[in-house]
Amino acid sequence: MMESKLVIEQTAVFILVMIWTYTGMEKLLDWKRSWNAFHNQTFPKELADIISYAVPISEILLALLLAFALTRWWGLIGSLLLLTVFNTYVGLIWWGAFPRVPCNCAGFLESMGWAEHFWFNAALTLSIVFVLWINKKKYKS
Repeated sequence: MMESKLVIEQTAVFILVMIWTYTGMEKLLDWKRSWNAFHNQTFPKELADIISYAVPISEILLALLLAFALTRWWGLIGSLLLLTVFNTYVGLIWWGAFPRVPCNCAGFLESMGWAEHFWFNAALTLSIVFVLWINKKKYKS
């Protein structure tokens, strides 16, 4: 049982590290496109200025936190929070709450429709909750 818990945790963490690294680095490496995409969102310019820096830095930071056992709990909690925010936004777009639907997603996520993006994020979120749940004793100490 412990071995399967470890495999589940390592698989989920690996996927999250890859996604956060990929999306964060893509935004940093193609900064101009990323900055423009954040400023094309439906929120105020001042907020776009802040999140154009905060999102890729947060994604890279989460990947680093997840990579080490000592900080993994913080990485999981941070990932859960960030994915919840992302998925709320994607869900609102999918629902039609905004007059336009810009996306600042990276790579393969850009090719997804809003429903697919929502369910992809939901699956990642559920995997984090599951990892936290199966390791609740480990993370309590």
